[in-house]
Parts: sequence; structure tokens; C-alpha cells
Amino acid sequence: MKKVIILMTLCLALIGQAHAQRYLPGQKGIQLTASAVDGFNLEIGDKQAFAGGIALATYTKKGNRWVFGAEYLQKSHLYKIELIPTSQFTMEGGYYCKFLSDPNKTFFFSIGASAMAGYETVNWGESMLYDGSTITSDDSFLYGGALTFEVETYLSDRVVLLLHARERILGGSSISLFHTQIGAGVKFIIN
Repeated sequence: MKKVIILMTLCLALIGQAHAQRYLPGQKGIQLTASAVDGFNLEIGDKQAFAGGIALATYTKKGNRWVFGAEYLQKSHLYKIELIPTSQFTMEGGYYCKFLSDPNKTFFFSIGASAMAGYETVNWGESMLYDGSTITSDDSFLYGGALTFEVETYLSDRVVLLLHARERILGGSSISLFHTQIGAGVKFIIN
């Protein structure tokens, strides 16, 4: 009997994935994301912006999840021949509701809302530019939130590919109240 159980376990491990082990209550994952912000452009100009983040996702009943993380966003502005960076460091906590998935539990569609707070620095605190001009924007604290639409697809039972579109709304910013992000990421299920 032991041989049969061991053989069945080995066959299940080698031939397929255990789809029932996805989106379980209490399951956790670490996710890394990268985003293009506000029409990212690789050419030198006023549209260079990107974001990167790390977060912990904890699943609840019905496939919903709490997400807590940190994000770095940088937007550069062209001044004559120099790019002046504006950087935002934010923390967030949010809740994502799964509203659609396929029968095989491979694709999941979620919408989420997050509260955000952080800090913004313009030109890393340097107000004097190379030509003697002065930046009038000050460093400031940020507050607000984000709305996110996210698609997850399982590459394996422990590795998830993320695609997201989100709108950040942050008061206190000297560059803009709204930022649109479109990006991708990967999530590693850790338990």
C-alpha cells in the first residue's frame, strides 16, 4: 500500500499542477513590479518616468487579498540640457477583490484600492541648478491612494506573472496630482 501511495504522489507531482492550491486563505506572496508612468519615453524629453515596487500579498476568503508594500517613482523634467528628477517614495496598504477567473484557476482578474503615504523630493533637495537658476518646488509629504486593475496568470503553482494598470492620486505633490502606471511584475508564493 505504501508503494502505491508513493507512486501516486510522484505521478501527481510530475504530470500536473495542483490547481486547487491557488488563492487559498492565508497564502502569502512577495511581488516585485515595474511600471511605465505617464507615457514613459526612452528619448530625452519631459516624459521620462518609471516606478518599481515590492509588496506582500496575503489572500483572504473568496480569493481576495490584502497588499502591503513600498514603491519608488521617478519622473524627470527637461531643463535646457539637464534632466531634473522628481522622486516619490511611498508606502501603501490596500485590498484587492477578485471578480473573474477561468475554470482552471490560471487567470485571475482583480480590482483594488489602496491608501498611500510617502515623501517627494525634487532634484534630491538641491534647489540651485548648474546655471544659477533656483527650483521653487520644495520636498513634501504625500498622501492619497491608488486604484488598480490587475491580471494574474500562474506560470507554476509558486510563480505568478502580474500585469497591472493603476491610477495614483497623491496630494502634496509638486509635479502632478494624478499618475497613470502600466506595468508588469512577478509574484512568488511563499507558503
